[in-house]
Amino acid sequence: MSNVTTPRPTSRSTTRRTALLWAAGLSIAAAGLPAQAADTSAAAPAAAPATTLQAAAPDAAYGAAMAAFDRALAGDEAAIAQAAAQFRALMAADPAQPVYRAQAGAATSMLANTTLLPWKKMGHVEDGMALLDKALAQLTPAHDAQRVGGVPASLVVRFTAASTFSALPAMFNRGERGARLLDAVLKSPLLADAPLPFRASVWLRAADSAASAQRTDEARQWLQRVAGSGAPQAGQAQARLKAL
Repeated sequence: MSNVTTPRPTSRSTTRRTALLWAAGLSIAAAGLPAQAADTSAAAPAAAPATTLQAAAPDAAYGAAMAAFDRALAGDEAAIAQAAAQFRALMAADPAQPVYRAQAGAATSMLANTTLLPWKKMGHVEDGMALLDKALAQLTPAHDAQRVGGVPASLVVRFTAASTFSALPAMFNRGERGARLLDAVLKSPLLADAPLPFRASVWLRAADSAASAQRTDEARQWLQRVAGSGAPQAGQAQARLKAL
């Protein structure tokens, strides 16, 4: 008689405990964007719909939403709901604008940090992922020309999705797609012309990805690039280099 051990089925209580474990680590990068108004005046193909290239909401509303998002990322839990609500309002005012939808998705996913109830955590993350999926599906070549805080809108959407997906636990099966999106941003020729703070945020995310995959040398290279770039994140990169 063989001594084969049959794996024990995962109990419902175990699944719920697993769902509780990840909330504290859910950190979503703000794509390196300052809390400022979207610049949607860039030239785009004449055939593109006007609603794709113009923000219907006032510039101040976008700035307020970004400011709330920045506070949320800094640890202000109350600001998470504010950012989610403000980005959803912008999205409702201009449903053709994928940047608003993507940032609403990121903020909505972060709402999982505000509750201890597993089903609510799951609901917030699933709602956030659905918004991000739709934002990605909305992208067209015209969004390469549109600028948000000086960054091509297409890069903002892809990087926001990459950062969010990468922050989620493996149980959501989004890590691989997050890695592909990050790789697409890193390889995009548009990245070279993006503002330095955004590029540094992308490089830091690349360092995170490499470090989590135990690719220490690659992580060190990305951190060295940030540290030597003169970006606002240079000090952070230097500190992380010392910790490697």
